[in-house]
Amino acid sequence: MAAGAHAATCGNTSAGFAKWKTEFAKEAKRAGVGKAGLKALASAQYATRTIAADRNQKSFRYSLEKFMQVRGSTTIIAQGRKRKTRNADFYASLERQYGVPAGVLIAIHGMETAFGGFMGDSAIVSAITTLAYDCRRSDFFVPHAIGALTLVDQGSITDATKGAKHGELGHTQFLPGNALKYGVDGNGDGRVDFYNQTDAMASTANYLRQKGWKPGKGYQEGEPNFRVIKEWNAATVYQKAIAIMGARIDAR
Repeated sequence: MAAGAHAATCGNTSAGFAKWKTEFAKEAKRAGVGKAGLKALASAQYATRTIAADRNQKSFRYSLEKFMQVRGSTTIIAQGRKRKTRNADFYASLERQYGVPAGVLIAIHGMETAFGGFMGDSAIVSAITTLAYDCRRSDFFVPHAIGALTLVDQGSITDATKGAKHGELGHTQFLPGNALKYGVDGNGDGRVDFYNQTDAMASTANYLRQKGWKPGKGYQEGEPNFRVIKEWNAATVYQKAIAIMGARIDAR
């Protein structure tokens, strides 16, 4: 969309962000975004910390051993085993419905937010619209910016809702477009809330299943479901770490 005939003009500094928002509002409106979403867009601020984080993603250049050490894999596995035991029926029900074993879901939960301990301190709408504006990966983030504004329209988030620096939200850090598409009301209260653990875990299982997870098949490197873990995160060290931690959690 950034390169399209009617697309808003991207930029690499804060200077053009206000003008871009005005242009992007027209795209968002054509995409079906309503008053609440457009209001959230208008109030979005250029997210300097988001740009700094996007330019400096060192952890994915680590070796697998270093990455797992830095991300606290030993703690995630130990706590993950306890969480699986404590909530055995819940994880079993997710595996029956979606085919995804507990270990994978728990490893993702632990890796993304330390089991909900820290779900981010950046305003989601500002972060994701900043990335949509930024020329480096505008095409990738524009649909997620539209997704975030639609979530505002639906009342799922507000312009002040906090998430990660790249606009991810909730317990397992869904990008807004994915949250919109794959979100599941896991606890049956009539709404999808990614800051509710039940909804977030059900949505994560649904995402993996919709991306091609094969129930009963392996998920280690070279096995059928490993490629589905790649759908969750593009970094090879992350994929391998999730597979290893998941297996160790599931071994109990």
